[in-house]
Amino acid sequence: MNTVDRYIFRQLAIVTLMVTLTLTCAIWLTQSLRFVELIVNRGLTIGTFFYLTMLLLPSFLWIMLPIALFTAVVFAYNRLVGDSELVVMRSAGMGPMHLARPALALAGGIAAISYSLALYFLPLAYRDFKDLEFDVRNDYAGLLLREGAFNTVAPGITVYVRQREASGDLVGILVHDNRRPSDPVTLVAERGRLAVSEDGPRVVLVAGNRQELDRDTGRMRFLYFERYSVDLGRVAQRTTERWREPRERYLHEIFRPPQDENDRQFRSRLLAEGHNRIVTPLLAVTLTLIALACLLSGDFNRRGQMHRVVLAIAAAIAVQTMAVAANNLMTKWPSLAGLAYANVLVPALVAAWWIFRGRGGGARDAAAIATPA
Repeated sequence: MNTVDRYIFRQLAIVTLMVTLTLTCAIWLTQSLRFVELIVNRGLTIGTFFYLTMLLLPSFLWIMLPIALFTAVVFAYNRLVGDSELVVMRSAGMGPMHLARPALALAGGIAAISYSLALYFLPLAYRDFKDLEFDVRNDYAGLLLREGAFNTVAPGITVYVRQREASGDLVGILVHDNRRPSDPVTLVAERGRLAVSEDGPRVVLVAGNRQELDRDTGRMRFLYFERYSVDLGRVAQRTTERWREPRERYLHEIFRPPQDENDRQFRSRLLAEGHNRIVTPLLAVTLTLIALACLLSGDFNRRGQMHRVVLAIAAAIAVQTMAVAANNLMTKWPSLAGLAYANVLVPALVAAWWIFRGRGGGARDAAAIATPA
């Protein structure tokens, strides 16, 4: 790159970064509000909450980057025109192809980043996110950490905890085991701790007693203990048994033959997700070409070029709308996947032809600036 190319590239990169950070913060905030319930009702720690929400970043970042780049191209090139810098560059003999090079180079880099997110980091992060969310939402043993509440953690088992200390110890525990209705058992302990094993959650009680009704005599039987372990049963489905959603799968897992009944039932959703991951990163190039075609075509106009900016935005909205529509159609009819590819390739080819057919208007632009209003 020469000095002019680096200057334009730097302007585009800065604006793209700023727009990306702004959109990321806004979307991350709205998405993270969904998990406040996990903090209130499930005892989720702040650290786990932030880790859970950070895993969501790749799921919208790969879609947001092309939009951020388009915004940067429109803003940067329109500012270059407004400051007459672009006119000076064209007067120096730089044609539309030359002026478009920095934006296209950045578009290629953004497309590569989007592909890395879509094909690797998205399924990797989203899979961890869904596993962690599943564990948090289905870890009924975690309800033991709710202080001052009677919690039915499994059929026939009710647990009450008066207080939970920072160390994780439980104080003032009551466990009522009614899994055998003919012989209900109640356990009371001063302290205890929750432990999770391969066979399910267990609560270890310390310094307490076991109470059981003797139906023959009608009297309560007490068994005092220093240490007692209560099996709470397998209260949650294993995470490995959960069906992987389309976004949790890598590309080869999406297009492989169905492995089970769920795969066959949601085959169209899987295929739509696969095609969408291939097509969406290309929008970085398509939207950039659309913006360049609108802003670099024609001669300099002293009254401004707001109509070209509006045209570029309208064309970008049309392409994005068609992308959403094509994805919805693919979900129902996978055979229409060609619409998604045509939506990015046809506008890109038309815009590229419109840019590269142009000739430098430097002399005319310079004359337009010099002419009195």
